[in-house]
Amino acid sequence: MTVEDGRRRVVIEGISPIIDGGRFPIKRVATDEVVVEADAFTDGHDELAVVLRSRHESSDRWDEVSMESLGNDRWRANFLVDRIGRHRYTVEGWIDRFGSWAHDLDKRVAAGQDVSVDVLIGAALIEEAASRADTPDRERLAASARTLRSDAPMAERATGARDPELAALMARYPDRTTSTSTQELEIVVDPVHARFSSWYELFPRSASREPGRHGTFRDVIARLPYVAGMGFDVLYLPPIHPIGRTFRKGPNNVRTSGPDDPGVPWAIGSDEGGHTDIHPELGTLEDFRELVAAARRLDIHVALDIAFQASPDHPWVREHPEWFRARPDGTI
Repeated sequence: MTVEDGRRRVVIEGISPIIDGGRFPIKRVATDEVVVEADAFTDGHDELAVVLRSRHESSDRWDEVSMESLGNDRWRANFLVDRIGRHRYTVEGWIDRFGSWAHDLDKRVAAGQDVSVDVLIGAALIEEAASRADTPDRERLAASARTLRSDAPMAERATGARDPELAALMARYPDRTTSTSTQELEIVVDPVHARFSSWYELFPRSASREPGRHGTFRDVIARLPYVAGMGFDVLYLPPIHPIGRTFRKGPNNVRTSGPDDPGVPWAIGSDEGGHTDIHPELGTLEDFRELVAAARRLDIHVALDIAFQASPDHPWVREHPEWFRARPDGTI
């Protein structure tokens, strides 16, 4: 059984956006602003400090922004996702001891009460923050604490305690030892084209302008202005890998093929390679990279079919037979 620390008095719930209680990540595209809201409250009348924390999965450093109170215990903040990949975010809250003290001090001063003890409580809070602060903030905080403990007139000491610059310094070095954090939630950030894009499918081997000649990546490059002129921003290619010969079909899906029939691109794998290789009649890897670069210059992205099919001729059938199911006669 987990025993909760009773000093963690902040309750955070009702966080959004969230999918199925955080079981699945939300989705955004790069450059999106993610607006996060949560309910955060505590017992009594203490002031709260609530922050939104976020980071990319590749970083150990959390970015942090203060959340704004919307009233009725609802808080909101936002952050920008500027990189594709997975991001994480969480909400953290704690009792703002200095803010609570300053709020009470204002009311006591307004009521004309004796605040001599109150300023000493504030001095102790400032000294604690100074022990957590970096130079030169440490000295500034220490100086403020000394002012509160000085023999200066009480009105002057009380006014100094409510200085906005002091409040900003104290907010920079809070005591978070008893803070409450929500679970870490995930965001999958995709390229902007994932939100909306227009796809044009093209078979590179059919891109040749010469009848009877197998098309190449360079033939596709020559057709890119045509694709861009129609308003497409994604060029979608079927598998570009070597094609197997076993059970290769001929024209119009006939079950026998001639020696020059190219076969079906989804029957991946031959003696020339598999999923990590390029069909030699299409060109070289460098030719493909030139195609991608030429497309980008026209603001076109190149998408490849994720095809997991393997011809019986695929090198992996020999190298990794455990990846395939075998029939009783030994064929895959």
